[in-house]
Formats: sequence, C-alpha cells, structure tokens
Amino acid sequence: MTEDSLPLTGIHVLTLCVNVPGPAAARRLREMGASVTKVEPPGGDPLSNSNPPWYKALSTDQKIIRLNLKEPGDRSRLESYLEHTDLLLTSSRPAALERLGLGWEKLHSSYPHLSQVAIIGYPPPEEEVPGHDLTYLADLGLLSPPELPRTLLADLAGAERAVSCALALLLGRERGQDAGYAQVSLARVAETFAEPLGFGITRPGAPLGGGLPGYNLYRASDGWIAVAALEEHFWQSLLHELRLRNAAKEDLQKIFLRKTAKDWERWAAERGLPVAAVYDPHENSKKEEMQ
Repeated sequence: MTEDSLPLTGIHVLTLCVNVPGPAAARRLREMGASVTKVEPPGGDPLSNSNPPWYKALSTDQKIIRLNLKEPGDRSRLESYLEHTDLLLTSSRPAALERLGLGWEKLHSSYPHLSQVAIIGYPPPEEEVPGHDLTYLADLGLLSPPELPRTLLADLAGAERAVSCALALLLGRERGQDAGYAQVSLARVAETFAEPLGFGITRPGAPLGGGLPGYNLYRASDGWIAVAALEEHFWQSLLHELRLRNAAKEDLQKIFLRKTAKDWERWAAERGLPVAAVYDPHENSKKEEMQ
C-alpha cells in the first residue's frame, strides 16, 4: 500500500504527548497515513533520555518541535499549527490544559474543525489524581510482587483505545458531525483488560489459570514452555503425538522434562501445535534467537 492510499492520508495530527501512551497512539495514526507533528517541552520527551531507541521508534517520520507553551511566542506558534490540525492528542491532566488555555471548550470555540483525544489517568471525578501504569495494574490485581510487569499494559492498551476514539471522531466529522472530544482513561482501559481476572477465568485453578493441562506452563530440561492446546482438536493432537490416551498435568510434566524448551518448540512447530518456549528476558530476545 502506497502512502497516498493509506486511510488517513491528508489528516493532520498534532500531539502534545510525551512518554508512552500518546506517542504510541501517534505512531499508529502515522502508520495509517496521517501526518504527525509532535510538540515537546523545552527539555524534550523524558523517554528520549530513559530509552532513546524506543523514543526513536515511536517518533519515526514525525515532525518534532520544542515549544514552551507558557511563553507567548511559542503559544502563537502552537496556535498557527492548530489552525491546520484535524486532531489534537493530549496526555496532561485537564487542569493543566485549562491553565494553558487548551481546555476543550476554548479549543472548540477557536478551532471548530479540530477534534481532540485527551488521554488521562483515572476517570472523572478522579481525573486529577496522579497515576502510572504500575498503579493502575496494582488497583486491579494484575501484579505479582515483587516482580514488576514486563510490559506497560495500561499505557499500550490506552494508546490503542486512543486510536479507536480518534478514528471514530474523524469518521463522525466525515459524516457531517461536529468535531468532537473524547477522553481515554488509562485506568479504565486497564479495567477492561482485567476482565478475564474479574470474571474468574484466569484466577488460579480456573480454566485459563492453570486448571487445564492443555493450557499451562511446564518445565523443560533447561527452562519453561507454554502449552496452549485449548481447543479439543489441539488437545487430542497433542495427546496423539505424545502417544497418550489422556493426561493430567503431572503426566505432561514428566514428558516435557526430557527435552529443552527450544526442542519442544521445534517439535510442536513441525506438528502444527501451539507450544512456545518461554524466553528469558535477561537473555537475547526471542526474535534474535530465531534469526
């Protein structure tokens, strides 16, 4: 697909977001063809210091400018960009945006063509309460102390939710509706992603929480493997290939200790079975291992 044929070609996005959720959303919109201008504070995006490679990946093919929005001259530059912007992405708390004169009512009055997606932490009436990915997951029972999570679930899920809200606003405008405003609460998105736990299906001992021998983690001779033979045909195929009529977790565990995790992964790939080696994040990534 060429740049001109991408669905958001001709759409101009301005983002004031730093760190992860907003930049991840902006990247997705850019991948769909939108032109993206990113406004960073004078000190830059904190992610550019904490993880330069990821910062670069999230801002590829975007125009980066640095503005001090408390300075009149820089505010004028921002306003000139807003005049030609279809969608504004923000990730500051609402009170901070109001202090900068960037509250939705004022923006909509000054730029009636402009839609906005505002990424916030907790939903109203707690939208001013500080939080981060870790606290949202803590609230929902998605942490296993003392280990920290290996991904930023709320941030990245929130980014995808922001993209879907942006697409809905842009589609509505194309259908003759007014430009609109949407809030994306990272805590509320994390709550949605915690539904499997809330409904009990991933709790310890539940079907997807270790209760099924065909959907479980097993030790191999040198590490761990993930077995996801959830559907009956996969389960029966796994039993057939292992020459078993039926099996409990203990039976499978004895067998899986006979080979390495990579050996089992290759064995399963040859037979079309959903089994994967669990790779240690302290070693090379799985992608590097497979190359």
